[in-house]
Amino acid sequence: MAEDMLKFVGTGQDYPSKRPADLRAEDFLEIANRYATPKAEEQASRCSQCGVPYCTVHCPLHNHIPDWLRLTAEGRLREAYELSNSTSTMPEICGRICPQDRLCEGNCVIEFSGHGAVTIGSVEKYITDTAWEEGWVEPLVPGRATGMSVGVIGAGPAGLAAAEYLRVRGYEVHVYDRHDRAGGLLTYGIPGFKLEKHVVMRRIDRLKAGGIVFHQGFEIGRDATLAELRQKHDSLLIATGVYKTRAIRAKGADAEGVVEALDYLTASNRKGFGDAVPAFDDGSLNAQGKHVVVIGGGDTAMDCVRTAVRQGAASVKCLYRRDRANMPGSQRETANAEEEGVEFVWLSAPESFTGGAKVDGVKVSRMRLGAPDASGRRAPEVDPSGGFDLKADLVIKALGFDPEELPKLFGAPELGVTRWGTVRTAGKTMMTSLDGVFAAGDIVRGASLVVWAIRDGRDVADHMHSWMRARAASTPRAA
Repeated sequence: MAEDMLKFVGTGQDYPSKRPADLRAEDFLEIANRYATPKAEEQASRCSQCGVPYCTVHCPLHNHIPDWLRLTAEGRLREAYELSNSTSTMPEICGRICPQDRLCEGNCVIEFSGHGAVTIGSVEKYITDTAWEEGWVEPLVPGRATGMSVGVIGAGPAGLAAAEYLRVRGYEVHVYDRHDRAGGLLTYGIPGFKLEKHVVMRRIDRLKAGGIVFHQGFEIGRDATLAELRQKHDSLLIATGVYKTRAIRAKGADAEGVVEALDYLTASNRKGFGDAVPAFDDGSLNAQGKHVVVIGGGDTAMDCVRTAVRQGAASVKCLYRRDRANMPGSQRETANAEEEGVEFVWLSAPESFTGGAKVDGVKVSRMRLGAPDASGRRAPEVDPSGGFDLKADLVIKALGFDPEELPKLFGAPELGVTRWGTVRTAGKTMMTSLDGVFAAGDIVRGASLVVWAIRDGRDVADHMHSWMRARAASTPRAA
C-alpha cells in the first residue's frame, strides 16, 4: 500500500477539467469532464490513509472513503465500486451533487495541512460511472418474499433509497408519486449541468426491473387517502420532501413575472426531456432575452442563475441579504456561476417590485450584518445608507422550501407535525404518530441535502423491517 498511497506532498490536487464557461453556458450538459483512469488513480493516491478519517466521519452515509480511494489507486476498481456501493444506493449521484467542500473534502486531513483535499467526489463519480459502463452494477435482486407490502409516498432520494433496501429484504414495494417521472428533485429540481438526467433514470429503471412498482401521477388525498393506503399496505413511509416555496414579504410580489424557483426549474427540466411546456414556450418560465433577478443564496438560487444563463438571459443578477462568506450555498457553485457571467449583489434584499401588474424592476435595500441571531449567524438588517433600483423582466424567488400541510393534504388530521410543519417522528424508530407509518428525509428534517435523504432512507428501511418482523412474529398464524 505504501507505494500507491501518501503521495499528497509530491502530487498536487487536480480536479477534472471544466469546459470553458462560454461553451458550457450554451447547453445543459455537465460542466466537468471525467477523469481518465491514470488521473483517477493518481488523485486517489494522494489520500493520507489517516487513522481517524474525518472524511468518513463528516459524510452522512459514513462511506468507506479511504478504503475505496486506496483500491482505486491500486487499480482494483471493481472492488472500489463494490465498497462504495455498500453504503450508498446512489454513489454516482452523490459524487456529482454533494457539497463536498462542506462535507468530506472540507474535512480532509491533508486539506488542513495545506496540500489541498483529495478530490473525493470526482473519484466517486469516476468509480461508479465506470461500473455502469463495465456492467458491474448488478440488477436489484429481491430477497425471499415476506408476504408483506410497503407503500412509499414520494419518489425522491429518501423514498427511492428506502424502497431499494426494503425490496432487497423481500417486501413488495409500491412507490406513489405525484409526478409523471420518479426522482423528485433529482429529476425536476436539479439542472442537467449538475446532474444529467440519464444518470437518474438508469437508477430508477434498475428499481423498476427489480420489481418495485411505481404509481406515477398519483396524489395522496386525491387518488387515495392516507387511511386507504394504510389498509392496503402493512407499513407506509412518508418521504414527500418539502416543496412549498417561502414567500417574499415585499410589495408587488404577486406581479406577473415574479415566479417560484421550483416552477422555473421544473419547466426547464421538462423541456430538456422533450415535454410540452406551455409556460416555457410563452415566455412565462423562460429567461431568454430577459433581465433576470434571482433572490436567495442557496444551492437552488445557484441552479436558477446558471439555468437563466443557458436560456440566453440578457443579464442575470443574484441578490443575497448576507455577504459571500455567510451564504448557505456551495462556494464552488458560486464560482461556477461567476465564471458563466452571473453578477452577485451581496448584502441586498428586495424592498418592492415595480411595474404594477407586470414586473419591470426591483427596488433593493442595502443590508448590513448586525448582532448574531439565535443560530449564531449575524442577522441582516437594513443599511440606512439607502438602496438602489434594478431592471428585471423575470424575478425568481429562491428563498428555500417549507413543508406542505400534509395532514390536510392527505386527509389525515391525526398525523402529527411540528410547529414548522414537518412530520413528527420518534427519534429511535422514525415512526410517526400513526402506528406503522414512518417518515424520512426533508419532510422530517426540513430542506436539506440529497445525501442526508439517502441516509434517512437507509435508516428508516431498517426500522420498518424491524417493526414488520416484530408484527409478523406477534400475529397468530391461521390454522
